[in-house]
Amino acid sequence: MNTKKNQAPRAHKAVNLGRHEQNCGICSHEKREDIERDFISWRSPITIASEYGLANRATVYRHAHACGLFLKRQRNLRAALERLIEKSENVEVNASALVAAIVAYGKISADGRFVERTERLDLNLLFEKMNKAELLEYAEKGLLPAWFQDAAGPATAGNDAEIENDF
Repeated sequence: MNTKKNQAPRAHKAVNLGRHEQNCGICSHEKREDIERDFISWRSPITIASEYGLANRATVYRHAHACGLFLKRQRNLRAALERLIEKSENVEVNASALVAAIVAYGKISADGRFVERTERLDLNLLFEKMNKAELLEYAEKGLLPAWFQDAAGPATAGNDAEIENDF
């Protein structure tokens, strides 16, 4: 028996774009740009088909494959996570799933790349960059140079900020 379950996944063939455009209900649709934007923004193909009067979700998928919209959609993971986060108050979502979505959202750059952000500041290195006069002023008055405060951030601004060092 040769059912779809038993078949190996087919590799996508190159699409004849001219033929596709002739037969595609989206290419000739007056709201083609809106349809494509909705797909790239992770709206459900079933919802898209229904909203724009298309035959079915297969029409949306066929058009997306032909026009290379899947790559754009994959780069737009932030939109999918935004939808999940926005619907969190209307849908029963457990806290760990919501937190994971928010954390993932924070790690995706504006251009759709997943970026691990790490911030570490070694104050010892900043102190080593201070010249003798700056070190003396810090020792006598507790004042840090402006460049030090800029590099270390707002936690070191002001005279009452405490800085812990591992000397």
